[in-house]
Amino acid sequence: MASTLRCLRWHGAVRALRAPIPFQRRTFISSTRLGSDALQVHRDSPENNPSVPFKFSAQNEKVIEEILARYPSQYKKAAVMPLLDLGQRQHGFTSISVMNEVARMLEMPPMRVYEVATFYTMYNRSPVGKYHVQCCTTTPCQLRDSDGIMKAIEDHLGIHHGQTTDDGLFTFTEVECLGACANAPMVQINDDYYEDLTPETTKSLLTALKNAATKTGAEMPKPGPLSGRDTCENAKGLTNLTGEPWGNETLRTDGAL
Repeated sequence: MASTLRCLRWHGAVRALRAPIPFQRRTFISSTRLGSDALQVHRDSPENNPSVPFKFSAQNEKVIEEILARYPSQYKKAAVMPLLDLGQRQHGFTSISVMNEVARMLEMPPMRVYEVATFYTMYNRSPVGKYHVQCCTTTPCQLRDSDGIMKAIEDHLGIHHGQTTDDGLFTFTEVECLGACANAPMVQINDDYYEDLTPETTKSLLTALKNAATKTGAEMPKPGPLSGRDTCENAKGLTNLTGEPWGNETLRTDGAL
């Protein structure tokens, strides 16, 4: 019995000599917003919060029926990307309300839709202007003076990358390769490519777009190369793709997409 008591006292003394474990506490740190936050963080704003209602229009609901018919019913969540694109076209940008409505229609957890919308940069998570000017600065365009195109856009519009003009007409974004390397330098404006640019033709293009939006009778500038060539043929002219496609692929005929 005495031996047992000594053993217990000895263990108690050892525990008393051990350094006490400090209490661990995690705190929230308030920090300034970083530019990269836009990729994965949502912050409520007056124009982008879950309380802003969004429903697809009757016309787009018919388009959604057509899209969903392409997939087996148990895999309809595979339509998340075209539905997000359709919502962006209707609403102007991919708001949190658009994402929630897509999640509801596809019976997906909202987080799964958020993951898609935050991964692909073609989904605009903030409002953009009537004309979204996306200037490519990847290597082929860089070698053909995309810096000059960037400067021409900044000087002409009076805004920098990531900003929108006060009249809401133009949003300017610097982007990576858009796949038109043979026609570098180039910009994508909404769904159209404008290629073979120079600083002068870039400014003329922006002026024409503004006139098309503000002046009656003014026409939209024709997309494609602004150097005089038709597509991306070489100096000898078109040497391939001179006939009709041999496949049986079909495209939409109603112009909706």
